[in-house]
Amino acid sequence: MLSTLFFCLREGIIINKDHIINDQIRVKEVRLIGENGDQLGVVPTNSAKEMAYGAGLDLVLIAAGGNPPVAKIMDYGRFKYEQIKKVKEQKKAQKEKIVELKEIWLSATIDTNDMKTKANNANKFLKAGDKVRASIKLKGRQMARPEIAVKVMEEFFELVKENGVMEKQPNLEGRSISMIIASNVKK
Repeated sequence: MLSTLFFCLREGIIINKDHIINDQIRVKEVRLIGENGDQLGVVPTNSAKEMAYGAGLDLVLIAAGGNPPVAKIMDYGRFKYEQIKKVKEQKKAQKEKIVELKEIWLSATIDTNDMKTKANNANKFLKAGDKVRASIKLKGRQMARPEIAVKVMEEFFELVKENGVMEKQPNLEGRSISMIIASNVKK
């Protein structure tokens, strides 16, 4: 079998399909399927090619392993285009399912305007469907009073709760406190 590689360089897609078309078909007779999908029976290959050329289409060998092999009359360029379109849609659907985790660093002594700015950024991320991890790194004597940092986290969540739900409560992990907020906005 002759393998046809089709490159779509602009999109970075490679489709490798084993299709033998038109004059590359070397068998005596084929089971022919018309352009509308109707069975035309077992036909000599030359007359099948003439039927395809007469309709301005291509003769494509679909199942070379059959006895006799199965060929279909179709527009091969359109067939390749539809294959590329399906691959693009699959990639797009897969990309839409990916949820990124964005991280925002706060401070235990953060001012209200700074917190509003960080909350606005978190709201943008949540509206885009991403998750947000809010973290506070405790320094020096702040380790003695982690409840202050937890209070800051709760205030931060109050600013973003319209676009997200708390997936992980604020908890102390070593020298940092973090919580995860998941988006409740549908894409």
